[in-house]
Amino acid sequence: MLTLAFKRLAMMALIMLTISFILFVIFEGDKLNLAQKVLGQYSTLDQRMQWIEQQGLNRPFFVRYFEWLFDFMRGDFGESAQYGVPVGPKMGEHLLNTARLAGLVFFITVSISLVLGVLSGIAEGSLRDRSITVASVLTTSVPEFASATILVAIFVFWLEWLPGTSPLSFGFNWTSWDSWSQMILPVMVLCLYNFGYYTRMTRASMAEVMTSQYVRTAVLKGLPYKRVIMKHALRNALIAPFTVMVLQLNYLLSGVIVVEVFFGYKGFGKLLYDASLFGDIKMIEACTMVAVFVAVFSQFISDVGYTMLNPRIRFS
Repeated sequence: MLTLAFKRLAMMALIMLTISFILFVIFEGDKLNLAQKVLGQYSTLDQRMQWIEQQGLNRPFFVRYFEWLFDFMRGDFGESAQYGVPVGPKMGEHLLNTARLAGLVFFITVSISLVLGVLSGIAEGSLRDRSITVASVLTTSVPEFASATILVAIFVFWLEWLPGTSPLSFGFNWTSWDSWSQMILPVMVLCLYNFGYYTRMTRASMAEVMTSQYVRTAVLKGLPYKRVIMKHALRNALIAPFTVMVLQLNYLLSGVIVVEVFFGYKGFGKLLYDASLFGDIKMIEACTMVAVFVAVFSQFISDVGYTMLNPRIRFS
């Protein structure tokens, strides 16, 4: 187990190192292009050359890369050209907002999808199974911007129950209805889009396990059906859904750009979107590396969790 963990951590570090090098080459390999992005397209060649000299970009490429990498590892991401403040605190503020949103979505989605997936999988081919499957496919096939538009039309313009935007201008207050009301629509959109995928994965895995020999043996021995499901079938059925759900954490961090932009939610995805439009190189680099870290770390958790759930791998 420890050997597997160390191998995965080493692979994780190698992937991040490779991505950091590619990222540095793309954004800072061409010094004149970088100067143009920072100073603007109407800057003169002399101004760009002067800026390059001031920033020390005339030094050898690998010297600049390793200096950039060392600064990144100790939390110094540079200064944002768009906001004029250090990248780290600004990104951390938006990252916390997205983590709050992602945590709510993940908890609600997993809770609903596991229940519906198990109920569907243990009754394969029944009316209940078909109803849950149709609902899952329907919600997953509707993109976020479409479901967001429909929900806004219903809850904002028709019923007038909820606000149409979620800027959280004064921060998030756990005891304030104003804060919670701004979170409801983004959470609903993401839950609708994700729960169907989780449900279908759980349903397929549960249906496969229910046809296995050891489950049939347990039923034929006269064990209570509820015990067969909870003690024998459920653990093995959760192996595949668990890996999928953990890998979706990366989507909940950087893949929610559409929802955050639609509702004006000050999260990580919107920050990356705004930085891309503005050409804020330092912010884009920092956000990209954080997103890569979450992606490879979620893969690490998925591999370790899969090993713990599957004794055939753990004891091999």
